[in-house]
Amino acid sequence: MNSRLIRAALLCTAALGTATAQAKVEVQAVQHKSIGRMLVAKVSEDIAPGDYEALLQGIKDNPGQYAQKVVLLDSIGGGVQEAIRMGRLLHETGFSTLVPSTGVCQGSCVYLLAAGRARTVRGYVGIHRPYYPGGDSARAESAANGVRYNPAAYLQEMSIPSGLVAQMHSIDPQRMHVLSPEELARYRLN
Repeated sequence: MNSRLIRAALLCTAALGTATAQAKVEVQAVQHKSIGRMLVAKVSEDIAPGDYEALLQGIKDNPGQYAQKVVLLDSIGGGVQEAIRMGRLLHETGFSTLVPSTGVCQGSCVYLLAAGRARTVRGYVGIHRPYYPGGDSARAESAANGVRYNPAAYLQEMSIPSGLVAQMHSIDPQRMHVLSPEELARYRLN
């Protein structure tokens, strides 16, 4: 992602921040003087049930052609299932992902970052093994929700090397590992 686009996305962050401060998912069409029409989404706070629907509705409410689509990430993670659903939507609709210098993308937020057609990290990305309330396994969450859950297959869909899943699963859920610039490059996240 070029620096002009990053600057434009950061300017859009300010515009989205004034819309509804408590929102976790915001989507807004903006006009940038040199890039043109942009669709900017922002995902912040904790990823929770209903965020996929909010993202989908925001995209539907802003139809049309855009010179660029970008999602700004500043999230502490949350529900893995919801993050994967949101990530597939972002990928299918052609969004790039950006963690601004003032942002953090940790836990399940990494699934959103991975979904970007282009990925840029200026802030911090932290990973750990997901915490499952029904037990520390992917099967517990999958069985509880009746939904197929396979983060490795999802990341493979997004062209992310399998080493990321292995590293995530080696880190206790109560701990966080901040990815270095070298790790971000190795996992194609930046």
